Amino acid sequence: MKKILLINGHPDAESFNFALVAAYKKGLEETGAELQEITIKDLNFNLNLSYGYRKRTELEPDLLAAQEKIKWANHLVWFYPVWWGSYPAIMKGFIDRVFLPGFAFKKRENSVWWDKLLQNKSAHIIATLDQPAWYYWLVYRQPSTNALKKLTLQFCGIHPVKVTSIGPIRLSKESYRNNWLSKIEKFGRELR
Repeated sequence: MKKILLINGHPDAESFNFALVAAYKKGLEETGAELQEITIKDLNFNLNLSYGYRKRTELEPDLLAAQEKIKWANHLVWFYPVWWGSYPAIMKGFIDRVFLPGFAFKKRENSVWWDKLLQNKSAHIIATLDQPAWYYWLVYRQPSTNALKKLTLQFCGIHPVKVTSIGPIRLSKESYRNNWLSKIEKFGRELR
């Protein structure tokens, strides 16, 4: 049975990202897959990893629950807007606080290598842009995608990681947005 975790990194409930999450859930209803969600803006936590990795910062109950959901899932679907080439600060804080040593990875003693603790999971990144997706890829080399896909998810053992970049959203027509909502609903039906 597919266990899907939707992670929404947009801080605005009226954003197109929230509509994308709803579309994915609608498609997922037909599959019989199990579903859990994390809406990062609704979590109560300190965004800062105050001491880095030098000293442990105790996890708030919402972050402990998020870790349990990540452990439970075998497929994570991330939704976020690209802002300044990255994802929103609240999502960065969530990643910093949740994807910790001992949970997501473990450094090997006296080695540059590490153990990946989140294996046997896959992911799909769905990111919205205010520029064409091809431009973000060609000119900027998609830094937010690389950071999340390669330097976080794959670093922790999550593989494969698919990517869907949607843009430009700003100034887009309703027909363009509706077309994407239909595609994302189909992704839900196909468990992508």
